[in-house]
Amino acid sequence: MNIRQPIFDTLAQAANAHLPVHAVIPAGGAGTRLWPLSREQFPKQLISLTADDSLLQLTAKRLQGISASYPLAAESIIICGEEHRFITAEQLRKSNIKARIILEPQGRNTAPALTLAAQSLVSGGGDSIMVVMPADHAVVDVAAFQQSISTAIRYAGEGKIVTLGIVPTRAETGYGYIKVGATLDEHGGYVLDRFVEKPARELAEQYLASGEFLWNSGVFVVQASVWLRAIETFAPAIHAICVASYDGLTSDADFLRVDAKQFAECPSQSIDYAVMERVADADSGFDAVVVPLDAGWSDVGAWDAVWDVLPKDAQGNVTRGRVMLEGATNTFVHSDGRLVACVGTDDLIVVETPDAILVAKQSAVQDVKAVVARIKREAGTEANYHRKVFRPWGYYDSIDNGDNFQVKRIVVNPGGCLSLQMHYHRAEHWIVVSGTARVTRGDETFLLSENQSTYIPLGQTHRLENPGKTPLAMIEVQSGSYLGEDDIVRFDDTYGRQ
Repeated sequence: MNIRQPIFDTLAQAANAHLPVHAVIPAGGAGTRLWPLSREQFPKQLISLTADDSLLQLTAKRLQGISASYPLAAESIIICGEEHRFITAEQLRKSNIKARIILEPQGRNTAPALTLAAQSLVSGGGDSIMVVMPADHAVVDVAAFQQSISTAIRYAGEGKIVTLGIVPTRAETGYGYIKVGATLDEHGGYVLDRFVEKPARELAEQYLASGEFLWNSGVFVVQASVWLRAIETFAPAIHAICVASYDGLTSDADFLRVDAKQFAECPSQSIDYAVMERVADADSGFDAVVVPLDAGWSDVGAWDAVWDVLPKDAQGNVTRGRVMLEGATNTFVHSDGRLVACVGTDDLIVVETPDAILVAKQSAVQDVKAVVARIKREAGTEANYHRKVFRPWGYYDSIDNGDNFQVKRIVVNPGGCLSLQMHYHRAEHWIVVSGTARVTRGDETFLLSENQSTYIPLGQTHRLENPGKTPLAMIEVQSGSYLGEDDIVRFDDTYGRQ
């Protein structure tokens, strides 16, 4: 058997074509090894690493184009955390992606996330084929990816549980592996023999030489009803708690909220551990299939992986943003704004953001997470937030600060509305740069136009709105004894925040 040979056929239709196909995208996690771009409040899946779109946007678009053969549902299913819900919804809106966004009250790994998605698809009495794709992976050859997915959908339509295995290009010790068994048929699937943990170097080289092992991609294709039956069989506690928490579902604007008290009791397990490692047993009662994928896949887990998947110049360099190189080789440079110049560098990673700069050897990028841990220990904000912080109404950018003062640039989207709030420790001066502001200050409400300003005394209730059709840009100067973001008392909020 040689899984490296071309084995895919163009399929005319799914074996169970009446079932709609839904993209299901778990979108949690932080990706600390991609600091300083990835941070807890703006994690890996929300940043633009390999293209102008974020990894989430690219993932949500990845199935577009297979609808001629399969009934691809117009609505994707996204599972994410409370803290990332607004920017997730905004990125999907900008990409014209229709999505059902299910909020996890706490992160509980991928098995509960997939169970919530499956429950949402069968709750109306129907069924769907789920194409489960992590939100933070990269794929170079989308056509090849869709071809493998089409094959997987065919098997899933027959009631099988399918995983995609990456055709390995090297003896990688950082990935789990899948051992393939017998060939199923002419369409390119294999019996799933077993999952293997991350191997030592010598064993990884043996896996590569054998031609019988694939990397574990974390991509799965399965009917929602089949997944629910499997999770109930192998992890009944996860099934019971997810079903109960989904029964307590409430809606909030663009979001679906499961019962937080019920969900808090859910075990935290991965899809692999909860189900896939067990369905490979011959007596499991389920058919498990592997479909090989050779499409330039990467989990872009660290900066050297980002460098690896991007196009390079003749000297092996990758640049993004305002960058100048002189005599550089095998260098990756990302600039968010400022000019970055590298002279005579080799085997180097340089990442510039407005508030932090990373310089690292490519061979040492796995240790970036140690820097993030140190920032947290020293109570630095750079592990959690960028200087520009996105909010449901727009964003603010902290452009300067010092003893007892802070200056922010605030942009409010058309129709955006900040909460009615008050501060105990600071006063604020607002100057409109462009657009129109509707200001509530105590009992009065008034409009401000370009070059007009107002003052919000300490302890005064206030609200800022954009009633116009263009973005409102303003400068806010804060002054006071404490300027932290937690000095906000909200009395009313359009977006359901505490």
